[in-house]
Amino acid sequence: MKLENQKSILIVEDDLMILEMYRDRLKREGYRIFTVTDGKKALQRISQGADLILLDILMPNLNGFEILKKIKANPKAKEIPVLVLTNIGGESADKDRNLAISLGAKDYLVKALNTPDDIVKKIEEIFA
Repeated sequence: MKLENQKSILIVEDDLMILEMYRDRLKREGYRIFTVTDGKKALQRISQGADLILLDILMPNLNGFEILKKIKANPKAKEIPVLVLTNIGGESADKDRNLAISLGAKDYLVKALNTPDDIVKKIEEIFA
């Protein structure tokens, strides 16, 4: 990917091991990566722009649903695609998935059920 065409991805994730895994994997794919580890920092960083946001739900300060609501209410950020990537599964997964999609997320993926390769494929689909 040429530098001038390089897409930027903001990873909003408070688990540093997971954040580093996705950051390193996506950098190898040629994406420009920015990272934040809490909800308030995410909103500050989003104002600087991104081509896509990978958003965890369970976050310090503001949870992912609150962040997603604020993104979609912001005229400058509402068009940025958001891919929710969380470990909230089980019984609440369907309810949370429906909420995320209704708030404007492109998709809701459970980390434990998706490999980094799966995430790359989903990102490529969104950018296609």
